[in-house]
Amino acid sequence: MRGIFSLLLLAAVLTLLPTAAAARSPATLVPVGRAVGIKLFSDGVVVVGTSDIATDGGNVNPAKDCGLREGDIITHINSTEVDTIEEVSALLQELEGQTMSIRAIRDEKQVQLTATPVLCPADGAYKLGAWIRDSMAGIGTVTFYDPSTGAFGALGHGINDADTALLMPLESGSILPATVAGVEKGKSGAPGQLKGVFDTKTTLGLLSANTAGGVFGTMTNGKWAQGEPVEVAQRSEVKAGSATILTNISGEQVEEYQVQIVKVFPESESDCRDYLIKVTDQRLLDATGGIVQGMSGSPILQNGKIVGAVTHVMVDDPASGYGIYVGRMLNLDGAA
Repeated sequence: MRGIFSLLLLAAVLTLLPTAAAARSPATLVPVGRAVGIKLFSDGVVVVGTSDIATDGGNVNPAKDCGLREGDIITHINSTEVDTIEEVSALLQELEGQTMSIRAIRDEKQVQLTATPVLCPADGAYKLGAWIRDSMAGIGTVTFYDPSTGAFGALGHGINDADTALLMPLESGSILPATVAGVEKGKSGAPGQLKGVFDTKTTLGLLSANTAGGVFGTMTNGKWAQGEPVEVAQRSEVKAGSATILTNISGEQVEEYQVQIVKVFPESESDCRDYLIKVTDQRLLDATGGIVQGMSGSPILQNGKIVGAVTHVMVDDPASGYGIYVGRMLNLDGAA
């Protein structure tokens, strides 16, 4: 059974996005705005830290000594591929302290290391001295659905490891139905969050990509995302001024709320901040304080067209945050 870890889907620290390529988006998309549970299983196991092991001969740390670093992704031990914490632990016990080779990915390059696990007297298990993670789960919002292909996009930003802040490598993942059971209101210095309940027995869609601009995949239940398609706006059409967002802050109900696009950043300067937005709808301000964790991915509409998605909240001003241009999402691998 993989360990599932809590996932913050909105963050004050921004993730840099690549400059969007020439638009290749479909003419229309269904803006969704519904909350979902998101499960992601990593391709390899992510090293999130190291710690000493108390042995009869003193404290030792094989992981640190062999050169493993926070953020490394272990893909193989000797010649065996590993994707879960359980697989790593089983191999360590099988090797019984023998020197082993570790193949890992660091900064998108492969590294080869050699380590010797040690026996921990406290529990009688062989250990490497590395804290590792193989999965994450949380709540987020589906931005769009393309009925012609079954493709969907969500979040508007990537799923990053909570400790290393690095993008989690995707082996597999899915989105699940979710019901928003409550809201922790945001306030200055403390972003709020949606509290959701997942239906773990039902799969709505399968993930195919975890990118800096969102997670993408294919719906297995297209009826869940049914709605009226709207035109996809060209970047040049998006202007500072009134807009709306679709978001789900109670139960399964999606509602439309007024926001202001305060600024549209030039594409060459925008990294992940295509828009500066501010919530102006008093209903949403009263209910959530503005933008909260779990709302990331809420589609932004202007002049009847989908223009992007909510991505980040400003920690000191929860009524304000950032958005990503929908064309940027569509140009990322696995999008549409």
